[in-house]
Amino acid sequence: MKNRLYFNSDNKEVQQTAFQAIEKEQNTMGYYALPEQDITPILEYCNSMADSVESIAVIGIGGSSLGAKAVYEFIKPVKTLKRKLYFFESTDPINIRTILEKTDLSKTHFLVISKSGNTVETFSIYKYIYSLKSDASSYTFITDPGSPLEKYAQEINASVLYLPENVGGRFSVLSTVGLVPLALVGIDIQALLEGAKTVKESFFNDGYLKETLLKKAVYYAKHHAQYHINCIFAYSETLKYFCEWYVQIWGESLGKSQRHSAFNVGLTPIGLIGPKDQHSFLQLIMEGTRDKSVTFIKIEDFDDDISIPNITLPHLEGLDTLNTLPFSKLINMQCDSVIEALKNQGDIPLDTITIASVTEANIGALIFYYELLTSLVGELIDVNTYDQPGVEAGKIILKKKLSN
Repeated sequence: MKNRLYFNSDNKEVQQTAFQAIEKEQNTMGYYALPEQDITPILEYCNSMADSVESIAVIGIGGSSLGAKAVYEFIKPVKTLKRKLYFFESTDPINIRTILEKTDLSKTHFLVISKSGNTVETFSIYKYIYSLKSDASSYTFITDPGSPLEKYAQEINASVLYLPENVGGRFSVLSTVGLVPLALVGIDIQALLEGAKTVKESFFNDGYLKETLLKKAVYYAKHHAQYHINCIFAYSETLKYFCEWYVQIWGESLGKSQRHSAFNVGLTPIGLIGPKDQHSFLQLIMEGTRDKSVTFIKIEDFDDDISIPNITLPHLEGLDTLNTLPFSKLINMQCDSVIEALKNQGDIPLDTITIASVTEANIGALIFYYELLTSLVGELIDVNTYDQPGVEAGKIILKKKLSN
């Protein structure tokens, strides 16, 4: 993974302070250790799954589903997987019914994921599906030790897996939460972790990404009042759900009251897909209010050689410049052209992340890169990156409404 910045941020003292804070944070926040974890228990569990199971369905919301979905949708188009993976992540009745129509309940294993063990959305969906299929062997529950969900699973004699200690939901994709469903469908989770590990080692061992990540985080923090909207512009449809995951981790981690003041701060995340969104949202970036920074994500090698046919269309001869051009080259030319146009504006913070190819290792690296960046920016804008009081407030009100 290569990251190139088109802005300057050289405050070495602030960078060093931020790095030291993140080094210290490794002792308390569990997600930092996930790239080096022993996945033998996970693989043993997955290998015990009956061959008759043709589909895996995740019942979970937010951090319980978005990360695994991002990886699955990135890898699925380029790899033949042994099972299908579905996500029940909304209480929308049409959505629930639509997904159920795609699945054969007799050949589906359900992973019910809730860190707290009492997530309203998750268990409203679970109750409905359980009313259709009440065989406890068809369910595995992933939760924290001692949660109400663990006790329920033990009561019905169902399988239980646990989250590692001190791993929050939105940072949990590289834990059992993401690794179990991904391994069950045939995604190489060891490669996924190896990709994350390369970024971790590069950052903590003075590698090529350390300076880039620190410069980027310091710039975002220093200018967060002006450039308070951060856009990812990903030039591949395979990254659509990665953008959704990024919106959660960025928004839920950084939109907070500061720890040492009464100010409310945050950087608003926006996920865009090129070239589609360059025909809409790009106008706002190009000529709108200067409150947005943009990160372009490109794929160097799509491993797909389909090309535009060498055909001349009557009255459209001017488009013959497209003839024989590979689509993989065209989409990156479109990306480069937009970058050049925005650079010419001179006052829009830009950077590019280039992924070599569509592999588990590369999406693992991208995920851990953004987890580190989130932690760094949270430290620098003085917020608690790992709580979510705004989210909890809505949950409390909902439970009061339900009790009435």
